[in-house]
Amino acid sequence: MSRRRRYFDKHRPGGHRGGIGLLPSMLTTICLFSGFFAIVTVIEGQFLHAASAILVAGLFDALDGRVARFTGTTSRFGMEYDSLCDLVAFGVAPALLTFQWVLYSYGRYGWLAAFLYVAATALRLARFNSQPPDVESKNFTGLPCPAAGCLIATFYLFCHFWEISGQSIDIIMLVAVYLLSYLMVSSITYLSFKQPQSQSKKAFKMVVGLVLLIMVIAIEPLVTLFVLVLGYVFSGPLVAVYRVLVPAKTTAIDIAHEARVGAGVGAEIEAETDPALAVKREKLGDEKNV
Repeated sequence: MSRRRRYFDKHRPGGHRGGIGLLPSMLTTICLFSGFFAIVTVIEGQFLHAASAILVAGLFDALDGRVARFTGTTSRFGMEYDSLCDLVAFGVAPALLTFQWVLYSYGRYGWLAAFLYVAATALRLARFNSQPPDVESKNFTGLPCPAAGCLIATFYLFCHFWEISGQSIDIIMLVAVYLLSYLMVSSITYLSFKQPQSQSKKAFKMVVGLVLLIMVIAIEPLVTLFVLVLGYVFSGPLVAVYRVLVPAKTTAIDIAHEARVGAGVGAEIEAETDPALAVKREKLGDEKNV
């Protein structure tokens, strides 16, 4: 086998699952660095830099998995390394940002809320790693921790842009931390955007959508980013409520339709199994023909 053939066999999808992908691991390391930088800047009181670093971590966290799948370098090591980095970038860093920003005024209740957020992030990642690889191919079970961390970061940027502060913001953040913690460990499904087959078929539409998304974000990034992340966070509960309400109507229609179909099939089966009934139907048919 030639050297060129061995190289492409090694790097084709599924051909490198037992090793370590260099490029995805580098992207994951940048995500970890951004999360650690956010922690340092929070300690120094530079909340704007911390929130920006969390968003940068979210960008590279979205890239590393896609690069790994595209290059065929997905591995168990990469998944575990990515989860550990996510705990730092989207668990510890947002919790510290929230505590130093608003939760410190609540004393023990404040740092307990921050701890709950970190614990929920760790549990969310542990549940994700313990599931088979094909379970969450299309949907996430529970709110992904990058979305939760980015919501906290974008909310700070939103308040910084509009110069919003006060007791109301403190209460909103306290409730938001508990809500995000619950959503991460809940069974509510969220879209994961991991559909390579459908994406390849709709590549042009995806490119157009990406251009529109960039245009929307560019209008006012500090505002539009918060709106987009907030919409994704609430999409899970809204879809769950929709699935609870809508099937009640469709189920009744389906039951009625199945009953009619079942009655027709039952009559045919009865005609086939009852010779007397079959003879009567033949006589009626002959009389009509006459």
